[in-house]
Amino acid sequence: MIENRDTGSLEAFDFTYLKEHLPEFALLKFAIDCIQFDPPIDSSDMDMEGWVKIVHIIQENYSRYDGFVVLHGTDTMAYTASALSFMLENIDKPVILTGSQLPIGKVRTDGKENLITALEIAVDKTSGGRPFVPEVCIFFQNSLMRGNRTTKVNAENFNAFKSFNYPALAQAGVHIKYEHHLIIQPRIRQMPRFHYMLDPNVVILKLFPGISPDMVKAILNIPYLKGVVLETYGMGNAPNLRWFRQAVRDAVDRDIVIVNVTQCIAGTVEMERYHAGTILLDAGVVSGYNSTTEAAVTKLMFLLGCGMNASQVKEHLQCSIVGEIDVNN
Repeated sequence: MIENRDTGSLEAFDFTYLKEHLPEFALLKFAIDCIQFDPPIDSSDMDMEGWVKIVHIIQENYSRYDGFVVLHGTDTMAYTASALSFMLENIDKPVILTGSQLPIGKVRTDGKENLITALEIAVDKTSGGRPFVPEVCIFFQNSLMRGNRTTKVNAENFNAFKSFNYPALAQAGVHIKYEHHLIIQPRIRQMPRFHYMLDPNVVILKLFPGISPDMVKAILNIPYLKGVVLETYGMGNAPNLRWFRQAVRDAVDRDIVIVNVTQCIAGTVEMERYHAGTILLDAGVVSGYNSTTEAAVTKLMFLLGCGMNASQVKEHLQCSIVGEIDVNN
């Protein structure tokens, strides 16, 4: 974003002015090309069409570049990173999302350092010429994090993103220190695959004390609904109320896939741990383990978009596709 000098409001940034605001570009020892949405969009307007467009751009230019940096607003960055991690299968080049809390053009903007470091990571290679980080990541405030493990945690501070259930893949200080053992490597002798089909018929249902039966039933009976990310308490617990159990069972019986993720910022779902969790397990709810909500909802969209039936979707939710969960955590 950039500040409108007349109104003071933040507006989408025209990337053709990058060099004006970032003279440091001239010091980088690699070529940079810019491709932007026309018109640029606020990240609050990001949707599946935007994700598909990003994947198209990457596929069309995949052989031309060593890596890709996606400049993205922070509000939906974790959703986009999670979606791209599933849509860009077996990539062998970095796709790094970054942005800023203060807009480009502000004296104290964090965007300058975030962008320059993300660019350096995108072209960084081993002595053998292999990229250090061939996966979809978010770089923010000195930390490189797996995209589908990351969530936005602060609306004001520069340290806006965290990966609570998986360590950072790299830390940027005087040097960029990679944790090579944590980074996903592409499958040998398999080409990258680019996926475009996503199913929008999913919803997030967050439990809270006093939630009404009518509210839950209305959500679980949305026409064409195929998947639900159920945000539960603690290790995956839910109210032990007859109407709630019945509503969940009815939805599962209609082949609606319900995946259980915790509302806590860290930790994992263990539905067998407490009685309040076993009621969901008995009803046919699937564990999301230690998935973020962003990863769970985009994974559901992706699996359903692949044309899988409810049973197949449940099976794939139980395993890690691209490092988004720890099944045996």
